[in-house]
Amino acid sequence: MKWHKTQILLALFLPIQMLLMRLAENNPSFIEAYYSNGIYPYISKFLRLLFGWIPFSIGDMLISLLLFYLLRFVVLVVKNKFKNFIPKMIKLIASFSILYFCFYLFWGLNYYREPLSENLGHTQSKYTTEELEKVTNYIINNLNHYQLEITKNDTVTVINPYSDVKIYDLAINGYENLAKDFPQLSYKYASVKSSLMSTLQTYNGTSGYLNPLTGEAQVNSLVPKTSYPTTTCHEMAHQIGFAAENEANFVGFLAANYNTDVYFKYSSYRMAFSYCISEVRKRDPNLSQKLWKKVHKGVIKDFNKSYQFWKEYENPFEPLMKKGYNAYLKSNKQTKGTDSYNYVVDLFISHFNKYNQF
Repeated sequence: MKWHKTQILLALFLPIQMLLMRLAENNPSFIEAYYSNGIYPYISKFLRLLFGWIPFSIGDMLISLLLFYLLRFVVLVVKNKFKNFIPKMIKLIASFSILYFCFYLFWGLNYYREPLSENLGHTQSKYTTEELEKVTNYIINNLNHYQLEITKNDTVTVINPYSDVKIYDLAINGYENLAKDFPQLSYKYASVKSSLMSTLQTYNGTSGYLNPLTGEAQVNSLVPKTSYPTTTCHEMAHQIGFAAENEANFVGFLAANYNTDVYFKYSSYRMAFSYCISEVRKRDPNLSQKLWKKVHKGVIKDFNKSYQFWKEYENPFEPLMKKGYNAYLKSNKQTKGTDSYNYVVDLFISHFNKYNQF
């Protein structure tokens, strides 16, 4: 097998790129100014315009092809008894080097931008249990309000009547309203699609993902519809450059909450409550039980339905997938890994304190 100079150079470029990412990690102000608010908005809009009009997910198809390529590589190497192994590995590493470059250029550098709290002018500090209880009570009141507005009965479960596509269309309304108060959270040129791999996503415990190579937001079409609006808004938040999971959660909450549609508002407080009550339970289980008693029975039924949904898809491989994703997040400046999602509570408290919403 011939040695290709281009492949060797690309393979050697991979460790150089990794070193450059460590440099980027320590220069958030540079990334914020020249990437996240510089070239990235143009890249993301271009990708959404390029692929957004296509009704199915190009990103899912691309991932399938990459997985097929990797599996084929392994099979052929074993079948040929590792003949010409080193040149083949160089070719594989060269391919990975290209993907690595595209990943960070097209989206991944947003992991290293300045914190969203600075962007929004929030003052974050270690919150007390009393502050957490106060915010959670506020969220419960609003959650109960919208559940009752939809069902007219506090014991009836909310059923979202919208199709996937309808939710994607409605989600834009929330971002349009949000941009009036927060211009930096403006969203244009939608590219949100139901994932072709929704069943696989459900088995690995994920509700959606952003494909950085195509700029498409992929939503798991099987997840319970009451959480669907915030999941959609969360993935759209990734599209406009908020890579950290807690920040995408918060922007997703705001976009759903600013929406004029009552199902989006219910979904926003539903998501906020799930994170806040989880933190309350960690600090004071008795207080958690006390707060749950204030929640309408219809809301509790909704959470139980979601719990049962995910329970049905539990499998031995899910923890392994989560460990892999946990390692991925930690490698991209999210030191808490998958627990990073929970850090949205800090943003909720600073937001509600700033705007005196309780």
